[in-house]
Amino acid sequence: MTTSAEPVRPGPLAARPVPPAPWMLRLPGVYRPQEDTALLAAAIADLAIPDGARALDLCTGTGAQAITLARRGARTVLAVDLSRRALVSARLNALLRQLAVRPCRGDLTTALREGPFDVVVANPPYVPAPRAAVRSTRGWDAGPDGRAVLDPLCTAAGALLRPGGTMLIVQSTLSDVDKSAEMLTAQGMQTSVVRRVRIPFGPVLSGRTAFLESAGLIAPGQRWEELVVLRAVR
Repeated sequence: MTTSAEPVRPGPLAARPVPPAPWMLRLPGVYRPQEDTALLAAAIADLAIPDGARALDLCTGTGAQAITLARRGARTVLAVDLSRRALVSARLNALLRQLAVRPCRGDLTTALREGPFDVVVANPPYVPAPRAAVRSTRGWDAGPDGRAVLDPLCTAAGALLRPGGTMLIVQSTLSDVDKSAEMLTAQGMQTSVVRRVRIPFGPVLSGRTAFLESAGLIAPGQRWEELVVLRAVR
């Protein structure tokens, strides 16, 4: 762990294998667990979660990370999302596994009102998009630079965490991991990259390569992105 932000540069991928994304019941329109879900779950597995911890899963989707937190020993887990279908999915997935997870409809403001927490994890929308997000794309689209949710989340990190608390955020290098690290470090947090994996473009990014190239977010012909998990400790 470092006391300053680590620039994210192309390089060797993490040697530790990333397990597949967990199976989750998912109502139509809810974000499907995939590579970023699995990468964040692997980072949670590396944490030493304190006894009696209060945990937050922001942008919970199917509840995959909330379930991982509950399995890892968090005493209470709040699963926050704007989507009612996501919250139903998270509730059902927790019930199927007999785990105590409290779904809550809301956003970052809701989380701040419920906090602070010992552990916060987030798989927020981070995909750069040429147009504003609509209901069907708000699970991944995040403005022209992919930071519509990341910027307020990083700004609020100190308020979300108790002293000694830990935040894990997964995002793409297309949405400027260095900026996230700098914003977290500026609040006095110890910030580091703890997980990363390179993956080929999926259907969403494959359909907007012209936009990404014109915006300078990828090199001409680039058809891959790197996913990164940032850890920040208050």
